[in-house]
Amino acid sequence: MRTAMGVWRWRRNPLRRPTDLFEAWVAFTALVCVLVVAPAIGWVAGLSVDGTLQRAAREQRQERHLVPAVVVRPAAGPDERPAEAQAQAEAQEEVQDRAEPAADPAVQRSSPQRTQIVASWTAPDGSSHQGTVPAAEEPPHPGDRFRIWTDERGRVVGQPLDPAAASFHAGMAGLAAAISVAVLAETVRRLVVRRLMHHRYVRLDRAWAAVGPDWGRADAGS
Repeated sequence: MRTAMGVWRWRRNPLRRPTDLFEAWVAFTALVCVLVVAPAIGWVAGLSVDGTLQRAAREQRQERHLVPAVVVRPAAGPDERPAEAQAQAEAQEEVQDRAEPAADPAVQRSSPQRTQIVASWTAPDGSSHQGTVPAAEEPPHPGDRFRIWTDERGRVVGQPLDPAAASFHAGMAGLAAAISVAVLAETVRRLVVRRLMHHRYVRLDRAWAAVGPDWGRADAGS
């Protein structure tokens, strides 16, 4: 409101300099960007990201399946595992670390790592598989049943993206876009004002250099 009043005040003010009106309009434009343009861009960006993430979530729910698995035995040491089983286990651990919320570092240091087990499962296409995966419960016992996420061919994959989590990330992306536009508008306004102030000081120095030597003299008309 103060910016809008500034534009109106400089409209017909006899003391107005060209730079004063320009500065007022720059401030008014920055205000409009912060209050109107930034929220609009944030809304559009949030909707776009949400649409992309929701499509990805739907595709993952169609391609990934929760299948029953059975504990066969505790896994051997890392050096003794088959390469394929070890790669599956590492992929499963990475996916689970991403899905679980970040914990306090002290808690992470004190909490033991999940036991690796050899499990068997049947893929949605009917093929049988066996590999090394983290145990669902501690301590694992042979014959225990649990469920894991796999693709159509039975390869271990991560849990599908949750629609609520997708909406949350989209909202954060929209908010970040709106804040970025608002910060950019304010930064441009400050740079323009700084440039205008520099221009005013240069003109003042030139004017003072022109009249300064005669300032206060009786015959200088001052």
